[in-house]
Amino acid sequence: MQVIQKTLGTRIRELRLKRGWSQEQFADICDIHRSHMGEIERGETNLTLSTMLVIAQKLETTIAALFRGIA
Repeated sequence: MQVIQKTLGTRIRELRLKRGWSQEQFADICDIHRSHMGEIERGETNLTLSTMLVIAQKLETTIAALFRGIA
């Protein structure tokens, strides 16, 4: 499970960086505390479905696309 969390976090970080957002900016956009966003991107926390949905929407992607290729 931890491998999935880390891979998902890395993917979220990559998509955020492609948009030129700092972690703090993206956390504000998603209405998530910056420290929690850091935990998400480092794969240190399990995401709720609602948090994943907000992140996917703000990154203009789908939850399915975030998980694509993660086994």
